[in-house]
Amino acid sequence: MSKVNIKIEGIPYEVDAGLTILEACKQCGYDIPTLCTFNHGECNQGSCRVCLVEATGARGLVASCVYPINEGMEITISSPKAVAARRASVELILSNHNRNCQECDKNEYCELLDVARRVGARDNKFDGAKSPVTVDQLTPTIVRDTSKCVLCGRCVERCKSAHGIGVLGFENRGFNAMVAPAENRPFIKSPCIMCGQCINVCPTGALMEKSEIAKVDEAMAAGKYVIAQTAPAVRAALGESFGMPVGTPVTGKMVAALRRLGYKKVFDTDFAADLTIMEEGTEFLSRFKNKEALKKEGKYPLITSCSPAWIKFCEHNFPEQLGHLSSCKSPQQMFGAVCKTYYAEKLGMDPKDIVVVSIMPCTAKKFEKGRPNQAAAGVPDIDYALTTRELAKLIKRAGILFNDLEPSTFDAPLGIFTGAGLIFGVTGGVMEAALRTVYEIVVGKEAPSLDFVDVRGTQGIKEASYDLNGVKVKVAVASGLANARKIMDDIKAGKSDYDFIEIMSCPGGCVNGGGQPIKTAYERNNFDIKAIRAASIYAQDKNLEMRKSHVNPAVQTLYKEYFGEPNSHKAHEILHTKYVKRDLH
Repeated sequence: MSKVNIKIEGIPYEVDAGLTILEACKQCGYDIPTLCTFNHGECNQGSCRVCLVEATGARGLVASCVYPINEGMEITISSPKAVAARRASVELILSNHNRNCQECDKNEYCELLDVARRVGARDNKFDGAKSPVTVDQLTPTIVRDTSKCVLCGRCVERCKSAHGIGVLGFENRGFNAMVAPAENRPFIKSPCIMCGQCINVCPTGALMEKSEIAKVDEAMAAGKYVIAQTAPAVRAALGESFGMPVGTPVTGKMVAALRRLGYKKVFDTDFAADLTIMEEGTEFLSRFKNKEALKKEGKYPLITSCSPAWIKFCEHNFPEQLGHLSSCKSPQQMFGAVCKTYYAEKLGMDPKDIVVVSIMPCTAKKFEKGRPNQAAAGVPDIDYALTTRELAKLIKRAGILFNDLEPSTFDAPLGIFTGAGLIFGVTGGVMEAALRTVYEIVVGKEAPSLDFVDVRGTQGIKEASYDLNGVKVKVAVASGLANARKIMDDIKAGKSDYDFIEIMSCPGGCVNGGGQPIKTAYERNNFDIKAIRAASIYAQDKNLEMRKSHVNPAVQTLYKEYFGEPNSHKAHEILHTKYVKRDLH
């Protein structure tokens, strides 16, 4: 890469050509305050004006996040003019901001507060009329409050870059400008997939998950039999809310904390992930045997159905291809269905007296539990879904010293799991888990290695081929729905030769879900958070004695005592679902 010579604060540096001033300064050890840059340089046209600097060759101050460097440029960050301009920019933002910081869910992680401290912004420096406010609380998933929006556009860019959707955009002009779905519609009347990626990059509390903590509190106070299930990706991220390094596994401490919070039983969604493999793997083998006929019916290749945001995306954008989707409920929903049928019978309890609370890395799980066909026992499979962030809030509210907890273990039988269920938390994990079982069923012996590394990694699209007794099976894995769209377009055009496809909505999979702990701009820009969390999941899988779904003794007992066999009539009634065509507008 070619180099250019610049000066920053009078000191000469040689940096890569093609960088913005902000990027070049960062490369040389300078961190200019900013609100709009995230994820390695994605930026929204310098709209916040917080990163103003002086530079030779420019007329006046420039937004360093978008202004390119050139040979011989001299950059001044700390001149009185630049310092005063950055402070004024932040003060102007604060003048139109709802400063109810004590009530704000982003209080500990608010980048506006952080930038205000750094630039020395004074509160109430400018006071006057405020822009019209919209508070959208109509979805079960996301709350949008424009009184806290700083118009940085990060959510707009994230929706485009991760999913190619562009649900959010700038509406109106001038003082009435806002970020919103088209025509300032509520999210519920847009093709929003409820994934929460916009929440993770919002620097303030303008976008947050819709909390269900109060509803869980009510169930506890009413003396209900409240059960918790925890998703695999939660254990690789929860510790970050308590100062632990990214990816620190905290499974035992998490279980111990949930017990202290009053849950009657603490179970593991990984159990249901193992169950999903039994159902979905069997479904795949059935379709594989009849693939030529099913291709004509638009039901081949088979595509996984674990990600609710992906399902909603498909319903909006590819309704004619819904036949490709596995009919399996997601592990969250399968768990609830089993809990309120099989397990309720074991307890001798009425399902309506059991409250199932899911702890998920995903905001879309709040939407998923209210979908049609998610009430196997006549009551909702899942009552409430809390994010990893919400669980951290509950632990802190209860005064539990999380880091000092002695580890505990999940309850049986719905807390027994294998490594295959655990790796559902990363992109490629569902596919790898399925391959561990399908290979053994078809070939009649365990695979030479249980590590199907070709489907691992955080790349947007991965593909691999495997020989099963002389029969070639070609698979693909996609994360981020912009990548899913490419695969679906190929299927639609008849260009796809895949047999089995895994799709997860969030880039990197559930470890990077919209309900995971908020990371600082520094962490996002300097570490591959999703890769670190994924490595934690794989390390835990590697150390488990049971790593294949079909060897899970609790799953084997469930089929023996209740379902008979995978894909049985009873299994279809309880563990499978249907999909609906949704309006794209």
